[in-house]
Amino acid sequence: MRVCFRSAVDPHRLQAYREAHAKVWPEMLRELKAGGWNDYTLHLGDDGLLIGIVECDDLDAARARMALTEVNGRWQAEMAKLFPPSDANPDEGFIVLDEVFNLEEQLAAASNNNEGSANE
Repeated sequence: MRVCFRSAVDPHRLQAYREAHAKVWPEMLRELKAGGWNDYTLHLGDDGLLIGIVECDDLDAARARMALTEVNGRWQAEMAKLFPPSDANPDEGFIVLDEVFNLEEQLAAASNNNEGSANE
């Protein structure tokens, strides 16, 4: 499944956030991959809006696996400095967005509908 989520970085810390994500720790990268985070991207707006997209079997399970790793604890502590103050780690504050349009699915459905009407 593909999941899209949003969060918010402190607008005054955007450069530091960009720099941190330009050089994510290799151990963190390996744990993300091992934890089921596939084709994972982050997109940052000038106002601090952060959009993430990830392919995974189950987002809650993938987050739970990461929470068990020591490197994730260290990474989240570093990232917390770049987000507005909160009682939760940055990776716990994701707001998952509903998918409302999927081009590939609609093209496939339209193609199937057209094939069916051509045979009638």
